[in-house]
Amino acid sequence: MTLVKAYAAPAADQPLAPYTFERREPGADDVEIKILYCGVCHSDIHTARNEWGGTVYPAVPGHEIVGTVTRVGNDVSRFKVGQTVGVGCFVDSCMHCANCEKDLEQYCENGNTQTYNALSQDKKTITKGGYSSHIVVKEHFVLSVSDKLPLANVAPLLCAGITTYSPMRHWGVKAGHKVGVVGLGGLGHMAVKIAASFGAEVTMLSRSESKRNDAAELGAKNFVLTTDKEQMKSVARTFDFIIDTVSAEHDYNEYLNLLTTDGVMILVGAPPKPLPVSAFALIMERRSLVASLVGGLKETQEMLDYCAEHNITSDVEVISIDQINEAYERTLAADVKYRFVIDMSTLK
Repeated sequence: MTLVKAYAAPAADQPLAPYTFERREPGADDVEIKILYCGVCHSDIHTARNEWGGTVYPAVPGHEIVGTVTRVGNDVSRFKVGQTVGVGCFVDSCMHCANCEKDLEQYCENGNTQTYNALSQDKKTITKGGYSSHIVVKEHFVLSVSDKLPLANVAPLLCAGITTYSPMRHWGVKAGHKVGVVGLGGLGHMAVKIAASFGAEVTMLSRSESKRNDAAELGAKNFVLTTDKEQMKSVARTFDFIIDTVSAEHDYNEYLNLLTTDGVMILVGAPPKPLPVSAFALIMERRSLVASLVGGLKETQEMLDYCAEHNITSDVEVISIDQINEAYERTLAADVKYRFVIDMSTLK
């Protein structure tokens, strides 16, 4: 076992603080990674504060991980010491169910193992995530990362990037489509960048006029202030796709009415409570309301390679680990453009 330094949430109502714990020694098919950067996802906050229930304390969040390989097991063939790699939202799955065999490990029928606060496949050990100096992960769940791009900006691609890339690939967003993006945050800014890179005409749908210029700089051709009824009316039955990235409570129906016939609204945000949907908003135009998790390992690697080829990264603010509690509060206040990333060299 290897002693690892970290930051952990000791309880739901307490700030994150320094913590040490033991990682397993690398097995035959394991890769040990020194973590260089770890993104801060809203899911980290939900887990640290037990807002989704089931948090096991002390909890070490973090699932947007970029680092350097320090050791590999005897059976590892794809990675070598010194290589730059990434780890995303999960670190294991059963590997034999129908979904795993289709490279859809995120939908493992027997339950994948998330990177933190989850049962390992041994059904005993609770995982601890990337707010730590090192992590040990099975080779299959490790991803190659290009050194062409700034690594701090790559880290959020492991969650925010693949969360928006995967559904757009699955439902076939392409050049010529009109795509609306709801919400300009960590997910929303990646949705704009990726949809625009596919050649789609992107419209930002936002409650804040102050987001107009930022949206344009990210690649949005149009901007609609959703609190303005006339602006919303002007884009009714307009969009082929809407990517809804908002995790706060909001009205799905007002956005469904912006879809054209056969239009698709894709949910990637997760509001805390069920929200009502009018059947008529769907029936009258044969619209679809769908949702998506992250991607499997094959698709995540595809996304990383695509972003490296097209020079797509997240817009980030790099922080030291001792700023994490302030970063949580600022994330909740939407006071970041658009993702905090921890420089893990500051973990002393």
